[in-house]
Amino acid sequence: MKYTKLGSSDLNVSRICMGCMGFGDPQRGQHSWTIDEAHTREIIKRGLALGVNFYDTAIAYQSGSSEQYVGRTLRDFAKREEVVVATKFLPRTAEEIENGISGQRHIENMINTSLSNLGIDRVAALAEKHGVSMTEIALAWLLTKVDSPVVGATKLHHIEGAAKAVDCVLTGDEIACLEEPYVPHPLAGVMAQNKRENAKQKHVWSTGDQTIREE
Repeated sequence: MKYTKLGSSDLNVSRICMGCMGFGDPQRGQHSWTIDEAHTREIIKRGLALGVNFYDTAIAYQSGSSEQYVGRTLRDFAKREEVVVATKFLPRTAEEIENGISGQRHIENMINTSLSNLGIDRVAALAEKHGVSMTEIALAWLLTKVDSPVVGATKLHHIEGAAKAVDCVLTGDEIACLEEPYVPHPLAGVMAQNKRENAKQKHVWSTGDQTIREE
């Protein structure tokens, strides 16, 4: 296998990216032809053996079961730092816009759901390593940048977690891992529907029967 830098990032990816739309529970989603987890594992394992380290999935693929299959398989057969996983979220629904859900809140909810499905996020990995929540890892990182961040709290565990984050000390390597650069780009294709002027257009994809996580 040959490898290249992904865009302007420092990520080294295989010249072949494995598309994962064909993986997922055929009973949960738009397609009845997707393959089950056992066959998904077989294909991904073979891809890893061939040097493929780049995998592309989406929250919309078979109600998130594609992300779940991919995440579990990579956890079993690959080291987190050796693979690159791309996923995609969906634009806000008309109902979300009507209910005042901001684009930022929507994206956070989608990302949290995808990270839960995949189970391989860097923040999640560090949280497991330190025995704290992902929120506490985020605050521990923020505490390396500012003296006293303002943390809102509407539940007891919000302030309890914030206090706990003070004692969570990240290493230099862990901080560098969290800070690897991401370069945003203009919305295109289905994601362009997230713009207010396009909100009433019929969406191509949906999240299916999965429950979107709300923090």
